[in-house]
Amino acid sequence: MRLGAFTLENFRAYREARTLSFDDLTTLIGRNDVGKSSVLEALEIFFNNEAVKIDPSDANVFASGSSVRLVAELIDLPSSLTLDEGALTTLAEEYLLSASGTLVIEKVYDCSKTKPTCQTSIVAHHPTASGVDNLLELKERELQALVKTQGLTVPLKGNPGMRKALWDAAGDLGLATMRIDVSKTKEDGKRLWEQLESHLPIFALFQSDRPSRDTDGEVQNPLKGAVATAIAEARAQLDAIEALVRAKAEEIAALTHTALASIDPSLARSLTPKFTSPTAAKWSGLFSLGMDTDNSVPLNKRGSGVRRLILVSFFKAEAERRLASSSRANIIYAIEEPETSQHPTNQRILLEAFKEIALSPNAQVILTTHSPGLAADVPAESIRFISSDGGDGTPTIDSGVDVFGPVAEVLGLTPDSRVKALICVEGPTDVRALSHLSAALHAANPAIPNLLTDRRFAFVSLGGSTLKHWVSQRYLRGLNLPEAHIYDGDVQNYAEHATTVNARGDGSWAVRTQKHEIECYLHADAISEGCGVTIVVGDDPAISAVLPAFCAEYSRIKNHDGVMGAQKAKPILAQHAFPKMTAQRILQRDPNGEVVGWFERIGAMV
Repeated sequence: MRLGAFTLENFRAYREARTLSFDDLTTLIGRNDVGKSSVLEALEIFFNNEAVKIDPSDANVFASGSSVRLVAELIDLPSSLTLDEGALTTLAEEYLLSASGTLVIEKVYDCSKTKPTCQTSIVAHHPTASGVDNLLELKERELQALVKTQGLTVPLKGNPGMRKALWDAAGDLGLATMRIDVSKTKEDGKRLWEQLESHLPIFALFQSDRPSRDTDGEVQNPLKGAVATAIAEARAQLDAIEALVRAKAEEIAALTHTALASIDPSLARSLTPKFTSPTAAKWSGLFSLGMDTDNSVPLNKRGSGVRRLILVSFFKAEAERRLASSSRANIIYAIEEPETSQHPTNQRILLEAFKEIALSPNAQVILTTHSPGLAADVPAESIRFISSDGGDGTPTIDSGVDVFGPVAEVLGLTPDSRVKALICVEGPTDVRALSHLSAALHAANPAIPNLLTDRRFAFVSLGGSTLKHWVSQRYLRGLNLPEAHIYDGDVQNYAEHATTVNARGDGSWAVRTQKHEIECYLHADAISEGCGVTIVVGDDPAISAVLPAFCAEYSRIKNHDGVMGAQKAKPILAQHAFPKMTAQRILQRDPNGEVVGWFERIGAMV
């Protein structure tokens, strides 16, 4: 499962309900004390209630009620669930999905009590017709009685099958949004929740101001996350252990039951052995992991920057491990102010690690930041701007192009006066691709500008930019700088845009790539060296000869459930394959000099 959206209501500053959407990488930006940390801590309470626990003071002080409401909307749901005795069912067949096909889990905390209690519900498009609105609460015998009463032809073993038959026979189910209380519901409703809990993503929170103790510091928290991830990834082996223990325990229970029957048959008839499986949380509680420092110096006595370097190392290692493994465990890494106590170089290392983790199929990353350098390099679509006028007003949460102006002002981002020309491309992966291609050609011919280092040029991503690219576009637009537009050749309507740019007469120019897209200029050796994937790169300019082959082979090597999409593949190639391109490899892939021509023309603009 993956987190698609999260709603907070009556939690701290969020008196009114506010909903955030989440991507693979999501960045929360705003002034101090505006509610960014509250979002992360609300998620921790929802998923774990451990590092941060719900407290009576968490209820909004201006609200009349004391109930805190947290709602997670989950996507990428399990295809099936198993109930007792191997009864397979699905969330859709049990009418436990929202009208849009997502799983919505609501937790309401009663903060009027010293120790708040929690009611967990699934908010679903569920039958409300009389007689079939509570089937999840019924015991097997009660379902059997209903089936017999209606004369339905259906096996009287397996609750999901009987429920389906009863719902099918009811005709109009009166489907409507309703709350199904799974914290108290008996029978299969409760068992379904136990199943769902095992599929929920692991949530790992790393706070900037957590205590510096050996047992719960900058090392212990990420390593707790490592243990939780390992437990999830070892699920198959643990299931095998559980099955063995279950078989042995049930064998002993059966012998005990037989012995009891010989002593008191009436008592034996009323007893049934029941095996309870350990949850992921219980498995995790069996293990701990720590690190000793050199010279017997306790970790909490080391400098804060050193302690935070452990965090840098954890994320770098986890990024590399996730991209190199076939891990299918879903995990959400939530990191508060990762720039704290870090040199700018380490901040860049961290950000690249976050981007790498977000590329893996089963991970999401949530950041909060005050750092202009960090925020300037995150994808624009990842930004959620949280703002408030103070007082009892609930913070607002915005995303999209309209937030970039306020974000630039909050973080103090300013344009670079050294910029003399703009290079306009479709998206961030094109920025990285063109930068590395120019660097490779510059190494062989210094007359070609190196766009990795030459600050006379600023990229503008027209289809999905980072904040600094948008800042350049916004503030430099009025300077009448010449623009170079390079579009992929696969989109036909770009021809019209190119014609418009070329007709300006202000030194700007535009071109469409002769090959299908920028990835088609990659050399197979660069892909092999950078990504460990061997494919045959074709030369038909009318088709993408790289992405489909790369996606298929990469997914096969990584043992993904399906084939990775092109939008996941593009950042991987931009990050790992394009840096392996050399002038010689460019010439082999582009013997007519098309790529060299782009950069010679760009160099002439300044």
